[in-house]
Amino acid sequence: MTQPEPWLRGPLEGADPLVAPVLFSFQQVREDLARWTEGLSEAQVWARPAGLASVGFQLRHIAGSVDRLTTYLEGRELSAEQLGALAEEMVPRGGPAELLADVEASLRRAEAVVRGIDPARFREARTVGRLRLPTTVIGLLVHIAEHTQRHVGQAIVTAKVVGGA
Repeated sequence: MTQPEPWLRGPLEGADPLVAPVLFSFQQVREDLARWTEGLSEAQVWARPAGLASVGFQLRHIAGSVDRLTTYLEGRELSAEQLGALAEEMVPRGGPAELLADVEASLRRAEAVVRGIDPARFREARTVGRLRLPTTVIGLLVHIAEHTQRHVGQAIVTAKVVGGA
């Protein structure tokens, strides 16, 4: 029998139930990406069938965007290194294992931050980007989860095409 999705496996130890959905999302990301990238070669990971963004781009973008959004969640500005990595997301470099390790590292860092958020802070103001667009802690939490899932879906579609599924 298959294991239920993360959100159906019960409460997360040590996580406030109000931030747990973001953590469940991260676990779903791990599992979906592991499943759909399994067996893909480096060439397949960077293939762009019908002009789709490559699986490699999606993995790199997931790692980078989670990192960048978590930085904003912490109330900080992006570093020059983060901006440089953003500019390199489309560059074909690295195989599936390396890219998945980058995703894992980014998710682990974000998890530590998310687990430390007191829901009483959900309404606190945050800003995003060079234009310092307004949002809140809860707005960033929701966006981190949904944006990441959107790119996982795109990675799955491309992986199915390049993998012949």
